[in-house]
Amino acid sequence: MEEKTIRTTLSLPAELIEATDLLVQQGKSKNRSKFIAEAIRKEIIAIKKAEIDAAFGNMAEDQEYQSEALQIESEFVSASWEALQLGETTIEAR
Repeated sequence: MEEKTIRTTLSLPAELIEATDLLVQQGKSKNRSKFIAEAIRKEIIAIKKAEIDAAFGNMAEDQEYQSEALQIESEFVSASWEALQLGETTIEAR
């Protein structure tokens, strides 16, 4: 299914256009527009990933979160131990 496209005008450094056109000529992309669209798409993904990483990074400094995580871990320690033992018993039985 073809994506909806909107025609626009961009001003880009000449060396980027030349490098893009060379890659298109080498068959690395179907055309200049597709190459630029894919580059923008990858940049958007990278920015979103960085935002998510930053949000998780803040969790390392959040004392309330760390305290809650330790409490949850301590509540599940016996269940985790039982699951480990059950898994080892299952592996030995094979």
